[in-house]
Amino acid sequence: MPVTTVTKSKNPSKRDASGLTTPRRARDPLVEEFLRFLEVERNSSPRTLRIYRDALRDFREESKAPSWRQCQPDHFRDHLFALMKRKQARSYVRLQFAALRSFYRFLVLRNRLTKDPVRGVQLPKLEKKLPLVLTQKQMTDLLAAPLHVPKGKSAPVWMPQRDAAIMELFYSSGLRLAELGSLNVSHVDIYTESVRVLGKGRKERVCPVGAPALEAISRYRAAANIHSGPLFLNKGRRRISSRSIWLVLKRYLPHTSIPIAVSPHKLRHSFATHLLDNGADLRSVQSLLGHASLSTTQIYTHVTTERMKRAYAEAHPRA
Repeated sequence: MPVTTVTKSKNPSKRDASGLTTPRRARDPLVEEFLRFLEVERNSSPRTLRIYRDALRDFREESKAPSWRQCQPDHFRDHLFALMKRKQARSYVRLQFAALRSFYRFLVLRNRLTKDPVRGVQLPKLEKKLPLVLTQKQMTDLLAAPLHVPKGKSAPVWMPQRDAAIMELFYSSGLRLAELGSLNVSHVDIYTESVRVLGKGRKERVCPVGAPALEAISRYRAAANIHSGPLFLNKGRRRISSRSIWLVLKRYLPHTSIPIAVSPHKLRHSFATHLLDNGADLRSVQSLLGHASLSTTQIYTHVTTERMKRAYAEAHPRA
């Protein structure tokens, strides 16, 4: 009986919604060169590379221009109109165009083009929304929950200590979700009471850690017998995922007095706002949060002003 050999195609195909196989789109060499530039020379994060790749791909699929070099301002205005017609959030629209603008600046820089066609396209301004923050009483309730809520039957005995350490560190140092999940044991220094963090753009910063968070981390490490490698582990003793950290917060919310949904980023908002409420200066908070621009941190001054107004209205006899 003859043996049939199967060779893999160099251009693998995929099935569409109708079940038919369609050829996979070849990678765009200009886009790939741009993404390598971001990764190697700009130290962009994998998340930024993925977002920019998707934004450029979506534009090319929707644009009627035959090539990147032949795109005109009207192509980008049409794309902007299509995004707004689909009622996409303005922050999403601006992120899509941040990818396009960065890409065309790169093409001009590398002498692939003489003129940037995206430059004159006017984008909608961002909505000014004040971040929601927890009160100090609500934060106290949330931080105490892991050690008072019974753990699941299949959960390791050290899981409540891990959950407590995660939330204490979030609130103590104002870390981003990805920053906290990527921590190793060696990044936490109990002697200097600090944590070394690799933030956006792979920029390293050192954040102070309060005594309650350090104690929670020590209790967790002792209970889980952790000496090196990833700091926060899942049930299988591998590095915890960002989604699992979200679920940690979701698990304890029903056991608190907090009436709103809480995300890891709300703990970061609360960290910054409570610092400013208690007299910290804006530059220090900017450094602790790892913000590149002071204007990003200034949103929290508006939050504290609003809180001050509410306190005045509630407490002053002639408010």
